[in-house]
Amino acid sequence: MDLGRLAYYLTGGRPPGAAKAYRGCRDPRPPERSVPVEVPGAVYFATESPVWGGGRAFYDPDAPGRVLGRAHLVTAGQFSDIAAQEMYGEPGTDLDLAGLVSGGGGRVVRGEGRYETLVCPGALDGAPVVTFTAPWGVGDVEPNAPSAAYLAFLGKGLLATGVWDVGTVVAYLAACSGVSGRWTEREIRGLVGG
Repeated sequence: MDLGRLAYYLTGGRPPGAAKAYRGCRDPRPPERSVPVEVPGAVYFATESPVWGGGRAFYDPDAPGRVLGRAHLVTAGQFSDIAAQEMYGEPGTDLDLAGLVSGGGGRVVRGEGRYETLVCPGALDGAPVVTFTAPWGVGDVEPNAPSAAYLAFLGKGLLATGVWDVGTVVAYLAACSGVSGRWTEREIRGLVGG
């Protein structure tokens, strides 16, 4: 969600608060544009992030609800390299996205682990919206609260779009599985700045 955080995937380095440095993409250019999006489904937090501590964010396109997000217009190669870094792999191999993006609404499971499932929930201005998540859904895993640093990055990224106000972002994050009942709206507001 956060453009500054995305820059570490593109150019390499260690984000503030993270326990891991990223190698970066073969093509380190910033996205051509970044826009706010809403897609059907739900964001939830589960498993344990070795980078941030606490739960990782996952997307369940089959869950009821709506997901607030940020779409970055990157090349297929950049997306492949970002996905490789999240899958603990090495950048440098292009993913075959043709079957995933034809017609939108596709899903390709590349493995059983977190972030090894590619999802295309639709298109935006003629370009496919593609992301990665886990092969399981929100009801299939134990929720785990995200760390303060991770939650702050997500919230600040949503606020930076200029579309949603602090109250909307705070309420949205507070309702996510893994956050609900573990972080108060007041605590989240303090993290995202409002």
